[in-house]
Amino acid sequence: MTGAKKQLAYFLGCILPNRYPFLETATRAVMAQFDIELVNMEGAGCCPAPGVFRSFDVDTWLVLGARNLVIAEEQGLDIVTGCNGCYGTLLEINHMLQHDAKKRAMVNSHLAKIGKEFKGTQKVRHIIDVLYNDIGVQAIADKVKYKLPVKVAAHAGCHLTKPAEIRPWGNKVDDFKGFDELIEATGAVSVPYKDKNMCCGAGGGVRTAAKEVAIDFTREKLTNMRAAGVDAVVLCCPFCMLQFDVGQVEVNTVWKDLLPNGEPFKLPVVYYTQLLGLAMGINPFELGLVIKHDIKGVPPFTPITTFLEKTKRVLAKTGIQV
Repeated sequence: MTGAKKQLAYFLGCILPNRYPFLETATRAVMAQFDIELVNMEGAGCCPAPGVFRSFDVDTWLVLGARNLVIAEEQGLDIVTGCNGCYGTLLEINHMLQHDAKKRAMVNSHLAKIGKEFKGTQKVRHIIDVLYNDIGVQAIADKVKYKLPVKVAAHAGCHLTKPAEIRPWGNKVDDFKGFDELIEATGAVSVPYKDKNMCCGAGGGVRTAAKEVAIDFTREKLTNMRAAGVDAVVLCCPFCMLQFDVGQVEVNTVWKDLLPNGEPFKLPVVYYTQLLGLAMGINPFELGLVIKHDIKGVPPFTPITTFLEKTKRVLAKTGIQV
């Protein structure tokens, strides 16, 4: 992709800025390499979460989500987000209100109270959609300076591909390969593993309502990933990242009797733009990849030391010593 700098309204959501702010830095740094500016959405709120708000009251979900969409409409920019849940909510609300006149009228009757109106003029994108469909795998591979010598388990997450009818993947769900292709553009190998498309366990309010059930999903995923012999899990959703990062600590405690061979999980968790940024030669500190601290309550909760060790030759070329 060439030409003038493209602007997109950057919807952060809740988990990313509050739990993993370095993912925002990594994403902005990577997109800047492709002349894409991510513009702040002043006043944006919670998306709101599809598995929570929508389950209780669809109309409330629609109004709150539409308010965020209107902010982007007023900016004259398409929205991009790096969170699967936010993507699911905003994409589906945008689609519903564009095609359901009654719901649109209901929403606008509420938005009128704050001087706003939903018009349905802008698109909703995921950062993976922009990278894959606008920039393209080959253009990304051409930007890679250091091929990463790692084997990873790709976890695209649920809302990236479902429901398929309004996603930009040609109705592909179980056979969706775009995320694997983006990973392998960095030189990393996306390793097949059992039940690859299984949920991380966090979605649909399960993490909040039934923590043990949620992390049992995570235990199953981690068991299959480790059996495949990978160096890290690579994903594209901060809520999935939370579940695999904090969730590993929880699995090692709650489900310690079910750990394969009694060995605790310690699989590094890496967001896609961190992986790509490293391969592109961006300083790992800017990507949030070199974090050594002993502060409680600060991510990453699962150490990324082994991943850094695998990529230390790449890191050394940037002047960073692990």
